[in-house]
Formats: sequence, C-alpha cells, structure tokens
Amino acid sequence: MQRPSLIFFCKYNFIAHKNYLLRVLIFVTAFGIISCSKNKQLDNNIFKYNEYSNISSLDPAFSSTLRNIWPVNQLFNGLVKLDENLEIIDDLAHRWEISPDKKTYTFFLKKDIKFHPSKFFNNESDRIVNADDFVYSLKRLTDPKVASSGSWVLKNVDSIYSVNDSTLKIELTKKFKPFLGILSMKYCSVVPRVVVENFGDEFGQNPIGTGPFLFKKWDQNIKLVLRKNDEYFEKDITGKKLPYLDGISISLIPDKKSEFMELIAGKLDMVSSPDNSIIDQIFDTKGNLQDRFNDEFKLIKKPYLNTEYIGFNTKENLERDAKLRLAINHSIDRKKMIKFLRKNLGYAATSGVVPNGLNNLYKEERYNYDPEKAKKLMNEYKNENNLDKVNITISTDAQYLDIIEFVQSELQKIDIYIIIDITPPSILRQGKANGKFQAFRASWIADYPSDQNYFSLFYSKNHTPKGPNYTFFKSDEFDKLYNLTESSETNSNATLIGGSMENLIYQHSPVIPLYYDMSIRILNKRINGLNNNPINMLDLRKVKKVID
Repeated sequence: MQRPSLIFFCKYNFIAHKNYLLRVLIFVTAFGIISCSKNKQLDNNIFKYNEYSNISSLDPAFSSTLRNIWPVNQLFNGLVKLDENLEIIDDLAHRWEISPDKKTYTFFLKKDIKFHPSKFFNNESDRIVNADDFVYSLKRLTDPKVASSGSWVLKNVDSIYSVNDSTLKIELTKKFKPFLGILSMKYCSVVPRVVVENFGDEFGQNPIGTGPFLFKKWDQNIKLVLRKNDEYFEKDITGKKLPYLDGISISLIPDKKSEFMELIAGKLDMVSSPDNSIIDQIFDTKGNLQDRFNDEFKLIKKPYLNTEYIGFNTKENLERDAKLRLAINHSIDRKKMIKFLRKNLGYAATSGVVPNGLNNLYKEERYNYDPEKAKKLMNEYKNENNLDKVNITISTDAQYLDIIEFVQSELQKIDIYIIIDITPPSILRQGKANGKFQAFRASWIADYPSDQNYFSLFYSKNHTPKGPNYTFFKSDEFDKLYNLTESSETNSNATLIGGSMENLIYQHSPVIPLYYDMSIRILNKRINGLNNNPINMLDLRKVKKVID
C-alpha cells in the first residue's frame, strides 16, 4: 500500500481536529445553556425580601425584634409553635403533658431530628437532637456571659432536666398560664452545644439549627442567603418534603422607599409594612391596592398584635401630671388619624393598651375622642399648677413623623404645644431604656399571645433596664392584679382582672395608645402559600413560587 502524502495527512488531521473542536464547542454551548437554565430555575425559586433595619444576629438568644426573628424562624425550631390562629401546636415535641398542679411540663420529642451539618460534629449521630440539647439551649438563655435579651422567659422556671434522650421536664416555681405560649418564642429554639461552644460569640454569624433552611452566606449590610435543608423533617399533606423553595435571599437596603421600588422592578417578592410616606401612592382610601398594582401584586392584611403608643416618663410626676396625660388621651381623634394617615390600615386604640383579639372579654371605649372633656381636664391642670401653657417634647423616628405631627395639631387645640424630636431608631431605643426622654413614640408587639404580655409594660418590677416598663409606672394595686394574671384560670377572673388593669392604666395614663396595627404584605403574584398570624411571623416552609 502506498503511504499517504504528508500534505494529505496534515489536511486530514486539520479537518478531524476542526470537527472535534466543533463538537466540543457544540457540547460546551449546549451544556452552558442547560446549566444556565438550571441556574436560572434555581434562582427563580429563591424567595426574596428586604430587611431595612438590618439584622444584628442569627442566634435565637437574641431574637428580640422581627428583623432577627424572621430569619431565625427559618433556621431554628423549638418545642412548640403557634399556628395561624395563635393555637399552640407541636414543633420538635410531638406531645406534652401538664401536671394537675400546672407546675410540671413534660415534653416528648420527635425522633431522628437532625441539626444542620457542621464540621464540629464528630459523626452523624451527634447531629440527632435529644432532650439534653434542649436543657442546654434553655439554660443558656439565663447565662450572664451570654447576656441574652430573652433571659426573662424562664423567670418562673425552677428546673429543666432530661428524663431520657426523648423526654424533657420543666418544673415551674408557680402556676403560670402563658408558659406554653412563651415556649413558642424563638428564644426557646434548640441549638447544638458543640457548635455554639466552638463559635462562641460568633455563633450568631454562623448559625446551625434544625429548620427548613440552612445558613449559606452573610455579607454584612448587603445580603443574607439561606438555602433549602434537604434533610428537613416536615412533609406536606401529600407526603412531599418541605420546604418547596430552594432558598431565601434577604437584601439589607436601609431605605423603605427604595425597597418598594425593588419590588416594582421584580427584584423582591415581598414588601412588608411599606413606609408611611408612600402609602398614599400604593393604597386607595379603603386600604386596598390601587388598581395599577393589581395585575402584578396581591395584598395580605391581617390584624396584628402590635399597639402603637406615646409613652411618658412618669418617674417623678405620676400623680401630678395624671390630668394632663388624661386630657391628651381625650384630645386625639384616633379614628380620623387612621383614616387619613394610615388609609384605614389599622384600628383606633380606643379601648386600651391590649389590642383587639386579646381584649374581647373586657373591651370598652375608654380613650374616646372628647374635646370638651379634654379642655376641662386641661384647664383644671393649668389652674392647679399655675400654668399658662404646657410644652412637651416627643421623641420619634422619622417613619412616624406624620403621626406625631397629627398629635401635635390635635393638642394645640387644648393649649398643649408639642416639640418634635426626630431621633434615629437606635438612639430612640437607647433613650427609652435609660429614661432619657420626656415622651416618646413606641410600640409593643406581643411576644406571646396573652394580654398579660401587654400588662408587663406597667409592672413595677419590669422597670427599664430590667424590663419593658419604659414609663417607670408604679402602682401597688396594679402589681397585685398583675401577679393574679399569672395564675388565673377562668375567663370570668381574666375579664375582671384585665378590665381593672386597663382602668388603672387609663386613670394614670402613663401612655397614649394610638392604634392597633395591621400586618401588611405586598406580594408578587407568583408567590403562593404565604400565610400570616397575628404576631406577624414569617413562615416560608410551605411557600411556592411560580417559576418562569
């Protein structure tokens, strides 16, 4: 056979190589298209929302505000939780027993619940949650070195111990009716001891829990990313594993107006509680979305266990200025305020500090708009104190400026002149805690579903900084009633006690209740299955996203 010429050989090899490169190029291109398609699909199945006030920690021990509670709820579980109707249901405990004297709680844990993976676990068996993990997690809240803001939740606990791997006992010092509700708080989530001890103070930036999502990355002041926990224990009613989403992306844009523009641009899936300054552009007079938004977005509104109020420092003037504060309470047309400033997105706080839903047994109109009564009380106050006029400084953050300006205009009608002190939120929180302000705008969101939680704002042993009594209110009569609420079992007693405490608060008026809030969520219509409850918890386990 004749040997092929060099020219032919080279030509042949060039053509072969060219064909090979072409095949490689086609493969790479096709792979890239498939890969990009998969990445796009994965990205599309990410739930995106913004936290404008930033996130300070992902450690359940510091889950005192919604900005921390929402992501913590995706990462961690406790013994029990609240459903949409604020009923206590199982979480990691599949059942529990309460002793006849109501002082001993026994919890039976679900089997084979796993912590998220971590390099600090020696083996897979170390990841299985047991009763000792809960003993450690709960006792950790009271450790002075941890300095948890949730240390108070165990104030009535005498002992916590494990009976065996799956059985936990908690013994109380006295009967305490709201205890199960308190255990539903994110403070009481289970954490892995070995991981916490290895990370130390940095556990809040490197969280390991049992929840439906895992921690992936956190670019401080920019973005927090969580991804699906493929080993999560819960399933839907069809037997499909939860969660449905592939992940969660939380941007940290500090401006609420920009946040809403991100929703409009399709970069967010949800906006919660839009800024007061833009609600005129979003809602109609009935509190519904304007027509131009209805094609792309939907609105979820629900009563929210949050009372907005103005608090007074009563440390030195509880009795002396009671008439002044009572006059203020009757000079504000709360219904008008809600209609024009909040687009009816809320409820006038005319019955007391406890919001609708928790005060049904003793609801009555105490703080009604009565300008004549307000003028009479004001004249009496000025005469008794030889005053021509009264100046009051109210500290607030910029988000609620319109509310305080409305109060300012209302009070001017009865010769009370308001100086508005606009203060950054962090400074406002500090000022409340150290008694710096004469008066301040504040809110109280229920930690657990009980009116007793709201009354804790006026219990003398809760004076700031030990607790949430920012007004320094002190009444022996009120304290006696408050102590009774912790053990009251019957509705009749609860009605009597709750009504009496509300009346005492009204008489002394350490606060000016303004309105009971409403949780507002504007969602992209691609989002399905997002429910809400009256404590405004964000639960993304059963959320589905329609993928393009």
